[in-house]
Amino acid sequence: MSIQSAQRIALISFHGDPAVEIGREEAGGQNVYVRNVGEALARLGWQVDMYTRKVSPTQAEIVQHTPGCRTIRFSAGPLEFIPRDNLFEYLPEFIDRFLKFKQENGIDYQVVHTNYWMSGWMGMYLKKLLGYKQVHTYHSLGAVKYATIENIPAIASKRLESECEVLEQAERIVATSPQEKAHMRQLVSTKGNIDIIPCGTDIHSFGSIDRNAARVALGIEPDAKLVLYVGRFDHRKGIETLVRAMRESKFYGDQKLQIIIGGGSVPGQSDGIERDRIEGIVDELGLREHTKFPGRLSQEILPSYYAAADVCVVPSHYEPFGLVAIEAMASGTPVVASDVGGLQFTVVPGETGLLAQPQDVAEFAIAIDKIISNPEWRDKLGEAGKRRVHNKFSWDGVANQLSELYLQLIAQPVLQEEQKEVEAALSGK
Repeated sequence: MSIQSAQRIALISFHGDPAVEIGREEAGGQNVYVRNVGEALARLGWQVDMYTRKVSPTQAEIVQHTPGCRTIRFSAGPLEFIPRDNLFEYLPEFIDRFLKFKQENGIDYQVVHTNYWMSGWMGMYLKKLLGYKQVHTYHSLGAVKYATIENIPAIASKRLESECEVLEQAERIVATSPQEKAHMRQLVSTKGNIDIIPCGTDIHSFGSIDRNAARVALGIEPDAKLVLYVGRFDHRKGIETLVRAMRESKFYGDQKLQIIIGGGSVPGQSDGIERDRIEGIVDELGLREHTKFPGRLSQEILPSYYAAADVCVVPSHYEPFGLVAIEAMASGTPVVASDVGGLQFTVVPGETGLLAQPQDVAEFAIAIDKIISNPEWRDKLGEAGKRRVHNKFSWDGVANQLSELYLQLIAQPVLQEEQKEVEAALSGK
């Protein structure tokens, strides 16, 4: 099926701004996914509109990324950062802005692709109101998340209810790994249509520099034993596990050991508080002279950090996919990751890295030591990881699969009962 010249797709990412700097609070894998999917779809010929919430008066309402891809921001609630668990009450205002913008600009969509549960809630509303067909990507499941935290937020029941409804009502759910699909079936609903389409990465940027050149560029000694973490400062990301594992490592005290914990943080915000806590543990364990906190790593410098590392550690308590793992693998760097969720899909134990039980300090220490101790095996793991990413996880490949899915849905006739519901909603009956 081919894409018509005026064919539009709307990607809704209410709390995850595709145009924001990656690494800021609440800016992680979802932002990367939506932005890169949008740009790759535009290369295929789609007109892509990515809708998100405006958080500052200084932010532009429209950011044009490429000729066919733009981010559109609407104010909904105060023009300031609000943690995602406190955003639900502003969804109706966002929908009103969306409908007004659509009408004023004379644009329409046959399919909306919603991201995360709040966008999914909006997608269900738009589906009933306008007859849109809905594709949804969860990015994380409440049923999984709430099993790993002590303080369950007040919004939890609404999230769980909405996640079940969208699975059962959307035309298609996109799971990013077989493990995520299994969790949906086990924990959310046995109903609904699920396709597995993975996340991707920029195979041209990651892997563009070799280890020696990367170390020269970053001022890292050629014989350093470099362990890297990249991601948000969030308790669920398991950074504490990594730090404590390095205290148990046989390389503890080795002057050549370097630990780099890369990620942005804002003092006083949740990520800033978590960074302070991690720095406290680093000091407590006597790792300060080995550890650097370079802050947010821009997309320009990030490939060099991955390439320079001996091992990249992804110690998350849970990951539905885990973009960091495939970014590191694309860079030729082996990964030690938690044996959970999508990381079981992206990392092949003994072939592209190793898996360890989440929060198991001793297991992580052993796995990291195994790779650092054997440079020849490390390089073999790195080459296999790069091949795996090139074969399975490019953004263009992901976009091609999504494009085919959208076109299939567009070609399907609207069922009579659905059409009657839409007409009744539009007539106010």
